[in-house]
Amino acid sequence: MLSDIPAPMRSLGLAGLIPFVGLAIIVITGDETIRASALRAQIGYGAVIVSFLGALHWGAAVQTPALASWPRMAWGVTPSLLGWVALLLPPLPALVLLTASLLAALVFDEFSFSADASQAWLLKLRRVLTAGATLSLLASLITILVKTAR
Repeated sequence: MLSDIPAPMRSLGLAGLIPFVGLAIIVITGDETIRASALRAQIGYGAVIVSFLGALHWGAAVQTPALASWPRMAWGVTPSLLGWVALLLPPLPALVLLTASLLAALVFDEFSFSADASQAWLLKLRRVLTAGATLSLLASLITILVKTAR
């Protein structure tokens, strides 16, 4: 399924899910003290990853200056701002914002990269990584909601 993705990008991309998944497991299974630390770490990591996704567009424009449109460059800085705001929020809204940001970044990438068939692998990888990261954030969000409701 992912064999057409360049090996370094596939391996490093999938390895990038380890903090999302590992921290979600700690949030789900840990006691209250460790859960709070894992949650802050997951939000921090999510903010960094969301920022990275915006940088893809700046990198594309550096390689191909014709891609440096105002909408694309504006989007390129937006995820960094969203990630930064998530760091300032309490955990629940931060998880919601990061989840929405990951999904928005995927939608923007689908429109931005789909015209170039040579980049189909990128979108395939982005879908898998977004699914893993989003599910991990949602697992933490649901856990916090359930444990808070008790």
